Amino acid sequence: MTTTSPFGSWPTPITSELVVAAAVRLSDAHVDGADVVWSEGRPSDGGRTQLVRHRDGEQTDLLPAGRDARTGVHEYGGAAWWARGGVVWFVDWADQRLYRLAPGGEPEPLTPEPAAPRADRYADGDVCGDVLVCVRERHADGQVRNEIVRLASGRPSEPEVLVTGPDFVAAPRLSPDGTTLAWLHWDHPSMPWDATELVVRDLRTGEETVVAGGPGESVTEPRWHADGSLWFVSDRTDWWNVYRWAAGSDIEAMVRIDAEIGVPSWRFGDARYAVLDDGTVVYARRRDGVDALGVRGTGGLIADLDLPFTNVATVRAAGPDAVVVVAGSPTSETGVYRVTLPDDDSDVTSATLRAPRDLDLDPAGVSVPEAVRFPSTDAQGEPRTAHALYYPPASATHVGPADELPPLLVVIHGGPTGAAVPAFDVGTQFWTSRGFAVVAVNHGGSTGYGRAYRCELRGQWGVLDVADCLAAARRLADDGRVDTERLLIRGGSAGGFTVLAALARADTPFAAGADHFGVADLEALARDTHKFESRYLDSLVGPYPEARETYVERSPIHRVEQFSRPLIVLQGAEDEVVPPAQSELIVDALRAKGVPVAYLLFDGEQHGFRRAENIRRALDAELSFYAQVLGFELPAAAGIEPVRIENL
Repeated sequence: MTTTSPFGSWPTPITSELVVAAAVRLSDAHVDGADVVWSEGRPSDGGRTQLVRHRDGEQTDLLPAGRDARTGVHEYGGAAWWARGGVVWFVDWADQRLYRLAPGGEPEPLTPEPAAPRADRYADGDVCGDVLVCVRERHADGQVRNEIVRLASGRPSEPEVLVTGPDFVAAPRLSPDGTTLAWLHWDHPSMPWDATELVVRDLRTGEETVVAGGPGESVTEPRWHADGSLWFVSDRTDWWNVYRWAAGSDIEAMVRIDAEIGVPSWRFGDARYAVLDDGTVVYARRRDGVDALGVRGTGGLIADLDLPFTNVATVRAAGPDAVVVVAGSPTSETGVYRVTLPDDDSDVTSATLRAPRDLDLDPAGVSVPEAVRFPSTDAQGEPRTAHALYYPPASATHVGPADELPPLLVVIHGGPTGAAVPAFDVGTQFWTSRGFAVVAVNHGGSTGYGRAYRCELRGQWGVLDVADCLAAARRLADDGRVDTERLLIRGGSAGGFTVLAALARADTPFAAGADHFGVADLEALARDTHKFESRYLDSLVGPYPEARETYVERSPIHRVEQFSRPLIVLQGAEDEVVPPAQSELIVDALRAKGVPVAYLLFDGEQHGFRRAENIRRALDAELSFYAQVLGFELPAAAGIEPVRIENL
């Protein structure tokens, strides 16, 4: 039996407390012999990243209290640890030095103390015998230099620079015999999803070969095979697919499909495919925004595997016929699984190594996304197609009134070269279980739809992304699925900029918005941001200062006169990517104009919230904001502290 209540006010077991209770962020896993090691970001432990070893069915935390395996290279980090032969190497967030942790021992620093705290940062390493190679990012004299260094894997030593000169380097990988180094590099103004080069160097002779890449080609994930061949992902045919190269041979396409195997390298250490001993390839592929696992057999036959995963973060080889994956589905959070490939007499099977949380939710109360395509326009008003994932309201106990449509929450991912993926996210269910409809927009520029779609945002940030968000909201309203008068918009980082740009217009259809550490002033960002993204706006907006007029025209801070809808802004106090000054600019301007605004600044947070108490407060504050703006009551039992909205 169900109860009729206004949309948005439904009682739900999915509270902000449930969102963080026993929550972990699973992002990577490595296979170390018979063991599997993975990383767990734990909001309840101050947001630190713990490493967990799975051995003989038992799980053991590896890092002592206070240690946090996280790197600050590129600010976004990734690949802050790796494992081999029972040993783990990791970068500690506190000082950014590289440590070695042997079984039964304590972490031992391998790299020297830098000239200034956290001035030398390490990431993305590989080990061959007693040699270790990795990326080092050195901050000195107001400059940032990215290099590949070599050092001893088992004792402290002074890193030796192997590669220097390019603006950026990534993925240093040693051949099985240790004689050849492969790596990626690129230069400003390219980002790694625009143009990279894959280079190999014979460490005995110094001879170098550019294997692949260059203008118009993005190469990622170089990986040596035991036979001495080098495998990699390239988008040379519009889609990020898998290729193979051997010295003296031409490049060979190994998995060529109209789907994305690669993802944009915002973080180090992507692992979307694995090559088994016999040359079988297991890969994650994204088509129409949805992941699946696929396999290419040694005979060249390509097929999807019959598994429920729709979002795959990691694929690692685990023996002759298996892989370990970090993956989730529309009804289950991310877990760690061992997938065994089928033979002639069996089906594919998966064994759970690290189970997702058991949230004890009624399946009727879980919103399952629908991939949707909808018409939109380009900057010249020409028709084009955009993409999104639509989540309808869902409750096992409540329904909305027959004469009422639900409010819609339009969600914009970060990046903007990112993507919304259809994996269970309790943060999304926090809204749908209360009676909100949610549409996660994969606007032009998003990943998962080929290079051409990914490039649509070039020169059009703040125009095309906004057009797609407006088109998604209007399409759902025109179809009678959501309330035209209660359209809301939220986003973080680049998505926060899109929120502000969508609200800073006289014809905005949105009743209110939530900006999570978004950009208000493009010109200020072009002048003051970290090295990795310091030229990103060249492609998204135009070269600066030559295109200064465009920067000013598209910056929400210069369009405040068109801003009339309530806004809540949430910001990390230690954010180096989008500094707090960006949020304070728009908040101060709206205060002065008399527009309703709420502002929450979270101490100790960087670009994205990691601590349980801050995640909870951010969710509850945003819900309280919408309730006040739209005029519905929250259940008293929810115990949500109201957020203060100025000028309301």
